[in-house]
Amino acid sequence: MNRLRSFPLKLRQLGIPVQLVSLFLCLLCLPALHAQAAFAVVGPDGGDARAFASVPGQPNHLYLGTTNSWLYESFDEGATWHRLAKLDRGDGFVLDNIVVDSAHPSTLYVGAWKNPDDGGLWISHDAGRTWHETALFKGQPVQALVQAPSDPHILLAGTLQGVYRSSDSGVTWTQISPPGSHEIHEIESLAVDPVDPSTVYAGTWHLPWKTTDGGQTWSNIKQGIIEDSDVFSIIVDPEHPHIVYLSACSGIYKSENAGLLFHKIQGIPTEARRTRVLMQDPENLQIVYAGTTEGLYKTVNGGKTFERMTDADVVVNDVYVDPGNSSHVLLATDRGGVLASNDAGVTFTPSNRGISERKIAALLVDNRNDGGDDPAVLYAGVVNDKQFGGVFRSVDAGAHWEQLGAGLDGRDVFALAETKDGAIVAGTSHGIFVLGGDPPALNISAPPSPEKAASETPAPPGDALTWQPRNAIANTLLKTSTETHRGTKVNIEKQVKAPVVQFESLVNALDVSGDVWVAAANYGLLTSHDHGATWQGGPVMGLGDYLSVTAHGNDMIAARDDSVVISNDAGQTWFPMGMPTMLTHIHRVVFSPDGTLWLGAREGVYFTRNLGKNWMWIHRLPLRDVDDLSYDPASKRLLVSSRTRDEIYAIDPKSMTWVWWPTGYQIALIRVAGDRLVAASLDDGVLLGPKVPPAPKPPADAPATQ
Repeated sequence: MNRLRSFPLKLRQLGIPVQLVSLFLCLLCLPALHAQAAFAVVGPDGGDARAFASVPGQPNHLYLGTTNSWLYESFDEGATWHRLAKLDRGDGFVLDNIVVDSAHPSTLYVGAWKNPDDGGLWISHDAGRTWHETALFKGQPVQALVQAPSDPHILLAGTLQGVYRSSDSGVTWTQISPPGSHEIHEIESLAVDPVDPSTVYAGTWHLPWKTTDGGQTWSNIKQGIIEDSDVFSIIVDPEHPHIVYLSACSGIYKSENAGLLFHKIQGIPTEARRTRVLMQDPENLQIVYAGTTEGLYKTVNGGKTFERMTDADVVVNDVYVDPGNSSHVLLATDRGGVLASNDAGVTFTPSNRGISERKIAALLVDNRNDGGDDPAVLYAGVVNDKQFGGVFRSVDAGAHWEQLGAGLDGRDVFALAETKDGAIVAGTSHGIFVLGGDPPALNISAPPSPEKAASETPAPPGDALTWQPRNAIANTLLKTSTETHRGTKVNIEKQVKAPVVQFESLVNALDVSGDVWVAAANYGLLTSHDHGATWQGGPVMGLGDYLSVTAHGNDMIAARDDSVVISNDAGQTWFPMGMPTMLTHIHRVVFSPDGTLWLGAREGVYFTRNLGKNWMWIHRLPLRDVDDLSYDPASKRLLVSSRTRDEIYAIDPKSMTWVWWPTGYQIALIRVAGDRLVAASLDDGVLLGPKVPPAPKPPADAPATQ
């Protein structure tokens, strides 16, 4: 067993009213164990989808670009997907342009961007198994990429610097727009004449341009277009090249003379005019789909009239129309991932099996089936997905997920917790919700008369899969009144009920494991003695922005970024807890069952066994910027992770040794489901990991009550 040597520091040295003890492992201790095991991405399905491409002659073989550097592939027309390649070690590259070489389908080109100072162009010659980045575009956002229909050797790329052309399938590139131009730059879209590869249309953040001589000269084709219009998409009719459509922030335009004059197409409302993509039906060129930020629109008469085909809350980034079956239409959308239609856009259903691009902010494991035949139930709370998000539940270790969003109204979910009787509670961007159950019957004022109670219709039972709000704050106030007693006026303080207000603050953390629930919110700290029907509390000592909270009996601890408060009476009163002075950013606090308080901070992991009188620091733990701590009672280990690292640690609190695993992903949260690790990543959804080592056995001579 490893021995620990603690080094107490005197109060005068610390300058704080507590003693700090740094823990150092002696040189003879065994090294930490590195467990080799893979982490698998298991969903929830969906997220942001950006761009499609199909293999020529193989409409069942598709590629999909995302906002997280990942390229996906499908062999069944988009029914299922799998991850093919991550084009950069970093996260956050938006893969907006995918080209499959029409002459050599195993050659793929992908243009990506991250911000105005980062992006690139990647090429694969083996169907996506290996990639190389084009040196010229390294660090340049590539926002447009096309192949000439009449000459597959010719490619064009658009960046913030201008338009580039390759005549040798991407081996070399030449800028064909004037270098340093203040007009032909910030390229958002490109299109090439289907017959003449020297004729190129370029849409900028200002207006469209055209060249008919391969870029030697350019002309502004703005006639009929509202000034200062971002041009998002340009398409040229493959059979009638004089017909050109373009979309801009001011609407959709059509030209019937190769761009000499455009006229604005009517029928799309103002709020939907940010049309990100236009797509012609390859079987019927009179049909054009317009993907906007307010839904999908469609014309069947060459743009004379448009009809909206989806709800307005669908943000469309790309449209794919099957060239062999134009009734099969796919949409790449924000938040909703891929939507599929088999009736030419009349109806759509999600088609995200295998796509995992969710941002998980809350993770809950219901281990009540632990030891039985059923796996643990997983709950994942997501952010940024509005009506496509909320909470997702899996009862089969992530193989399938069910969306539980009813009642949340698109709120982001930042915290999930489970009560001792199995109720699921969510902390959201606007308040607290309980899954299922009856709506709370508030009885804040005087109880109703028996006659009134008998006449009232009881509240209908809640839907088991609908979230019910629990946001009534019912505080009591001390009110001073003057009364006369025996001829003398005296001031009397009485507790009175304050008006009930609805709580709508962001909730960062919950602990509902005991009889008294406690919530850490931007508003402050709240406690409930009636299962969330009413809450009491607010700012503590005038401060809010609480990030974490934990309870152990009547002892409650809550942390802000720079301080910690403690309550010994279940949240009725709070006072500051003494902390080590070197702490700069506190992220998480958690109790273990023996009452030890653990704290994760920028400087690492700390703990106290006496509620802050003495603190200890796990000095040799090779992890800083600790964002998440959780205690697993089955393995009796503390689980530790950081958003800045891809490793996770499981610490044995008795011996202060640990096992660690590399995950390959940035980890936000770490838990245990049954006997396996489960993690929430920042951009890749939920990860299912290896088995956790069993709990360490106590010494043979240990008493039974140890």
